[in-house]
Amino acid sequence: MLYPLKFKAQYHEKIWGGNKINTILHKNYSPLSNCGESWEISGMQNYSSEIVNGFLAGNTLNEIVEVYMGDLVGEKVFDMFGNEFPLLIKFIDAKDNLSIQVHPDDDYAGKHHLASGKTEMWYIIDTEKNTKINVGFKEQLTLSELEKHIQNNTLEDILNFIPIQKGDAFYIPAGQVHAICKGTLLAEIQQCADTTFRLYDYNRKDQSGQLRPLHIKEALEAIKFDQNTNAPIDYLCHKNTSTPIIRSPYFAVNTIDFDHCVEKVYAEMDSFVIYICLEGKATIGYEDDYEEKQESISQGECILIPALLDNILLTPQPQCKLLEVYIP
Repeated sequence: MLYPLKFKAQYHEKIWGGNKINTILHKNYSPLSNCGESWEISGMQNYSSEIVNGFLAGNTLNEIVEVYMGDLVGEKVFDMFGNEFPLLIKFIDAKDNLSIQVHPDDDYAGKHHLASGKTEMWYIIDTEKNTKINVGFKEQLTLSELEKHIQNNTLEDILNFIPIQKGDAFYIPAGQVHAICKGTLLAEIQQCADTTFRLYDYNRKDQSGQLRPLHIKEALEAIKFDQNTNAPIDYLCHKNTSTPIIRSPYFAVNTIDFDHCVEKVYAEMDSFVIYICLEGKATIGYEDDYEEKQESISQGECILIPALLDNILLTPQPQCKLLEVYIP
């Protein structure tokens, strides 16, 4: 029978990366010196996550989706996505600014033979003093106005920068210009795609001394100028229950901050569930062939609950904070 699945993290060196994925989330990614991303659960082609616990250890996520289908991901999810796991879960550590960028939507991806569009959500885990992020522009723009700012090298002047703090959450739909800025550690939930179009990169050079490539034409085609969402998501966390943060066509995300046992009944959901542990640790109790079993989760870990496990007991040790992710 299927059980809560853990995966081997995949670490990615980035020119803007740091060391907080190690020092705060307790990951061991040596020998990387600038670890910008930790891919925790991925169905990306050539980057499918490897299971590390139980009898399925050594298999990849894509391999077991083909075998277990709706039992793993949910019948409705399998009908929608087939053997392609629909989400990519990451931790991102920005020691320096990321490029000003935009991701394409599903329509653009389909026309240009890309896997899918890329809508994402950020949950801020840690920040340094006066940390900010970029989401959109200060005011509504036309395509020609944006082109002039790019030509005049004044793009930064029109970007909307927002101060952030721990616990803030942002929804970044495909077509929204954005950038994570230095001093930010966050969890990212996104469509399972990795297409990024850079508008501006601070004239930054790579390790070989070359300017990193920009994708101005593609970015201008992908930007949705009528879309300029600027604020953090407004949500109020309640203890010992699921608090909704965002529900979109691509994923739903709740937070669970608990110091008492929390029972989760997923019988009506018809979707897998991913837990991302933000703080503390907990055990996850479930039933396997009428036998009570459990798996553990601690800060910096993620775990996938198969769709057929429709009753879960979360027990804090002694306190825990999770993100709860599923397909609505």
